[in-house]
Order: sequence, then C-alpha cells, then structure tokens
Amino acid sequence: MIRINKYISMCGVTSRRGAEALITGRRVTLNGATVQKPGVIVDETTDVVKIDGTVVTLATQAVYVALNKPKMVMTTLFDPFKRRTVKHCLEGLRHRVYPVGRLDYDVQGVLLLTNDGELAFRLTHPKYEVKKTYEARVQGQFKTEDAGRLCDGLPLEDGYIGRAQQVSILGYVGKLTRIRLVLTEGRKREVKQLCRKVGHAVEELTRVDFAGITLKNLRPGQWRHLTEKEVARLRELVGL
Repeated sequence: MIRINKYISMCGVTSRRGAEALITGRRVTLNGATVQKPGVIVDETTDVVKIDGTVVTLATQAVYVALNKPKMVMTTLFDPFKRRTVKHCLEGLRHRVYPVGRLDYDVQGVLLLTNDGELAFRLTHPKYEVKKTYEARVQGQFKTEDAGRLCDGLPLEDGYIGRAQQVSILGYVGKLTRIRLVLTEGRKREVKQLCRKVGHAVEELTRVDFAGITLKNLRPGQWRHLTEKEVARLRELVGL
C-alpha cells in the first residue's frame, strides 16, 4: 500500500512532483475514478491506475542512464512547442526513464535519467545535499570576493537564500572568467541568479558532475548506462 504519487514514479512515468502535476491536471484515475489528491493510497497488487486512459504498472527492471544533455534541448520527455527534448537523445534505449531534476534549455552537461522513483526523489531532495558541479564562463573579471559572496549566500527570486559550497576561479579569457561552482541544491536557475547577483552574467554553463557521475567522454547528445558500482554508490549516498 503506497501513495499514488510514489506509485506513479515507481512505474517509471515521471517523478513524484511530476505525478502530482498529472493529478492536479485530472489526468490520473484509480479504478475508474479521477484522482483528486496525491495522498490517495494504492494497493499495487489489485488497483488499476491509468494516466490519460492508459494503464501504468510498476517497472520490472530498474534502469539508470547518464546523458550529456546538449544545449537547446528541453529536460522533459514532451514539449508542446515541438522543441527538442531529452527523449530525442535516447535513441536505442528501450525502457522508459525520466530526468532526475532538470537543466535549463541553454545549459549542457550531466543529466541522470531513471525509472527508479525513490532514488530520483532522494537525489533531488535538499535533505540529502547531493553535490552538483558546474563550470561557467561569466562576464567580467570574477574575483575572490565574488566567490566569497556566493558561498555566504544571496537571496534568489523566490526569496530562498542560494549559496555555493565551493567556488574556484579557473582562469581569465579576454573579458570573461571561467569558474567552477559546487552546489547541493537545484533551485531554478540558481547558478545564473547567483552570478548575476555579484555582477557577472553567465555566458555559458555546463554541469560536469552530478553526485560523482561525470560526462566520461560523452559527446553532447550521447548517453550511457550507469555501472552497478555507480548505482550502488548513488544509493548509498542517499541512504538506500
């Protein structure tokens, strides 16, 4: 017996938050009745859950994928405006997976995808402080004082105080500075907001590491399965 939003995530359809959006949109039924709340309990052995009229069932095989998401690609499986999505990058993958967190449309880098709902939930939950490393080219001469302000914390658009765990200056190229940042939360456009707050707009941004998973020579648009060792380390990282 589990909550329906968790059940949907375990079916490999979407994350728990994505499931809640489906429920809010009145797209989910339980034994023929439209589901009104994400806290509805499902008996996975007897109940029938449908999304848009299609029955969804628990995933029988856990799949874990790392993708080098290209720029100008949506971190979704469907886009109503017909823009390219990460689904277009997963040619040859026979299982349905969904993104763990998100990367902005114009941001490249490591994106994990899976049908393991519990792992995905924990990897994106602030409680577990999962590290994500970004490399950015920013406008102007970024200085150590700027790095200190990012680590001290600055208010974001939503009122939350965003902060970097670590900031390194990698070098200067003309009027731009290359920097590396380590964050443990994934607030919307957090890196861009933080850098803009200290007067250095982001020109280019790449996520180079997510919870210890790197690009490993993957070109933009390429993907690979995670190894058993990598999966085990991720699960240990979030207490599974």
